[in-house]
Parts: sequence; C-alpha cells; structure tokens
Amino acid sequence: MTAPRIAVLNAADTGTHTSRNFRRELPGEILEYQVTDQELPATDGIDGCVVTGSRASVYWDEPWIDPLADWIADAVASGLPTLGVCFGHQIVADALGGRVEPIGEYEIGYRTVERIEESDLLAGLDSEFLVFTTHSDRVTELPPGAHPIAENDYGNHGFACGSARTVQFHPEYDPRTAALVTRQKDELPAAKRQAALDSITRSNYERAQRATRIFENFTDRVVGGPTAGTTCGTVDDEWSPAD
Repeated sequence: MTAPRIAVLNAADTGTHTSRNFRRELPGEILEYQVTDQELPATDGIDGCVVTGSRASVYWDEPWIDPLADWIADAVASGLPTLGVCFGHQIVADALGGRVEPIGEYEIGYRTVERIEESDLLAGLDSEFLVFTTHSDRVTELPPGAHPIAENDYGNHGFACGSARTVQFHPEYDPRTAALVTRQKDELPAAKRQAALDSITRSNYERAQRATRIFENFTDRVVGGPTAGTTCGTVDDEWSPAD
C-alpha cells in the first residue's frame, strides 16, 4: 500500500517543535508548508492535510490568514480529508462559516475532555480523556451542518464537517513542548502558569499519549482516499479506523 502524502500546513511562526511533533506522530509521507509565508500546496498532489496550532488568532489582520481560510474552504469542498488542531480547529471552523471568539482567559495545562458523539476521529478513546490544552480563543458557533464531537467546561473541543475533522487540544505535544509553550505565556498570572507547569508530569503525559490515536485514525482515512463531493452536514460513515 502506498504511503499517503500528507500536507502539514504549519501556522507556527517560531521554533521547530511544531514540525518535530507532527512529523513524529503522523504516518505517511509528510510535505510541510509554512503558511505564515503564504506557502500552500496544490490539493491534487496530496491525500490529506493537517493545519497546526499558531500564536495567531483567526481574526487577526495578518496577510496569510485569509488565503489559508480560502484554501481550507476549497479543500473541504473538494472532499480532501482535513484535520485541524488548536488554531487549525479554529480556522477550519471560520473557513466553513463558524465563529471564533476570545475566551477572556487561557485554558492551559493537562485537562479532561469529554467525547460527546461517536466519532471516527476519536475512535478508541474513552468517553473522557486527558489532553494538553493551550488556547485563549474558542469556537463559539460551529459551521452549518457540523457535528460537535468533544467538549469540556471551556466549550467545544472538536467537530466533524464534511471531510474535515478538528480538535481544540494538542494531541501531538510532548512534555518539552508543553513546558516551553507554558513558560512563554508571560501574560498569564504567575500562579496559573505554575499550575499548568505542575500538571506536566510523567503520569499525565502517559495518559495523554492515548489521544495520539487521533493521528492513526485520521491517516487510516487518508489511506482510503479522499471523499470527493462530501459537504458539511453529511456524516461520512466510511471514514472509520482499522480496528
């Protein structure tokens, strides 16, 4: 079986941890594009794409954000399997007609998320599972026809919409990345930053490793080929992982 060609649309503008983490977790041939430099692939040369996290908010006035959102809308309309993570989750929502707004505070550290609907992306995970989170925006309105798949007390943590699947949390983070990102949050109260750092334990990391199943689930779907013609509001029953 030919390895899938997966485009990683890297929206991080500094450091190498984003590239390292996704290359470690994603099976297949990885093609990386720095979207903050307006690098975007031709959709006919890839089998799927992953949109990463970012320091940016989708509503910022940055020259690369609107072209990325337009690309995502076209990709999902064509049926290209698309996975959004954190900022990726938010810009997929925005691109498909949803709404993203500030929380007014940070959700950060290892936190519990609840699976609220059976989902091909979350197959194999418990009804509640631990993940690392770091975000100050959230999806407050899902795209038309989207199905919520995960949530916690901060709001939506994932949805399915046509050929797109998203998660707000960071299943790809290793402890080094979690600690680095947390220490850089100078805007956080010292006590909250320290509490997030204190949550980065071996036990929590090992529990959160179960959520990396998401990448296997996504890639299993990519191997099966794009689902041309799917639209938001259509449940893609054929997108299921190998057991």
